[in-house]
Order: sequence, then structure tokens, then C-alpha cells
Amino acid sequence: MSEIERYEFDTRVHHAVKHNGLVYLTGQVGTPGESAGAQTREILAKVDHLLALAGTDKTKILSAILWLDDLRDFEEVNSVWDAWVLKAHAPARSTGQARMAKSGMLVEIIITAAA
Repeated sequence: MSEIERYEFDTRVHHAVKHNGLVYLTGQVGTPGESAGAQTREILAKVDHLLALAGTDKTKILSAILWLDDLRDFEEVNSVWDAWVLKAHAPARSTGQARMAKSGMLVEIIITAAA
């Protein structure tokens, strides 16, 4: 059985778990009250950091799920995403609308990557 590695414990979760060649990130969020674009930039920086801790990077992302508080922010979020993602390594991606856990949170991104 493969070892389970956990990274960045916070309150009740680890923000990244590595097992059996895969890295699972919790839903990453930005600072409530910032714009959707600013939150997305902050989230993607967190994603880069967590993937690096697990020994991988954004070129190995397999799947991304984006939750937006309001789909009207879709184009703003996409403009930040498009500047960050490497086109040759773009993952499978889904986007939906959901009520966020805290007021002012506009974006949450969930990532699964190869180790």
C-alpha cells in the first residue's frame, strides 16, 4: 500500500493529500471581499504552493472544479485562469455556481493532480 502524505493542516483539514500517485487539494478560496479576479489569482498562487509541497506542479493537473458564487464572474475568472494555465497542459475542467461558505467568497477551486 502506498504511503499517504498530508500537507498544510488547518483547523480540521489538510489542504493537500498525496496518495498512490495522485495529489488532492481541498477547495481553495481567496480573501472574502476581494474581486473574483483577485480571489482567483490568490487561489492559483495557493495551488502552485500546495502542488510544489507535494512535489508536482500545474502541468500535472488532471482535473479542476471551479465553483463561482455568481456565474456573472465567469469571464473575469476565466481571464485569470487563461493567463495561468499552460495550454498544452490544460486539465479537464468544470465550472458551476454554488453558494459559498462565507459571505464575500466568490470563487473556490478544487484540484486533482498527478504526483
